[in-house]
Amino acid sequence: MTLIDTFFNVDVFVGVFPALLRGVINTLLLGVLAICFGIPAGIVISLLRLYAPRPVRWLTIAFIDIFRAVPLLVVLILIYFALPFVGIRLSAWVSATLAFSLVMSAYSAEVFRSGIESIPKGQFEAAHALGLSFITTLRKVVLPQAIKLVIPSMTSNCVSMFKDTSLASAVALPELLKEANDAQAFFASPTPLIGAALIYLAFLWPMVRLVTYVEQRSKLQNSR
Repeated sequence: MTLIDTFFNVDVFVGVFPALLRGVINTLLLGVLAICFGIPAGIVISLLRLYAPRPVRWLTIAFIDIFRAVPLLVVLILIYFALPFVGIRLSAWVSATLAFSLVMSAYSAEVFRSGIESIPKGQFEAAHALGLSFITTLRKVVLPQAIKLVIPSMTSNCVSMFKDTSLASAVALPELLKEANDAQAFFASPTPLIGAALIYLAFLWPMVRLVTYVEQRSKLQNSR
């Protein structure tokens, strides 16, 4: 058997393609859910980190530090395999979504915190002089500017989140890598794994280029 037949077997790839397609859909869905839950939670956590009473700030700092320090795979395994010992049983989907969202919120909180802190304090003073409340100042003055500043970093985090969805195979969630692993064992061929790698490249490479474009555009706008 030639190298091409081993790693790029067309018949095997055609046979496994429907399973890989299911895996891609699940991968995209998991990534989107983690981002949709994680980013809003990150904004809230960053605001608490900056403006809440001191005990709440300490709790948010602990949350951010813990979920940025502990590997995502460890968080996922703890939720899926450890919680049942205290009577909390979550499905693979719920466990993965929760784990990814928690980690995404922690990283997002730090990104938004840096964005908010980069806004000059004069913006708050000017808004106060105009009679705007603190909440209105955050909502209409500070957050829009901060979000614009952190778009490049958040875009990069989102790409990383889609890449990390492959870790969900550890809890038997049928995402792309899990489907490829199962197919590799069934067909006794590495072709499904090569196919999965090519699919990851096909939908993540444009995102990587988007990150580069957004970063360059942001630098250009800031230099004006």
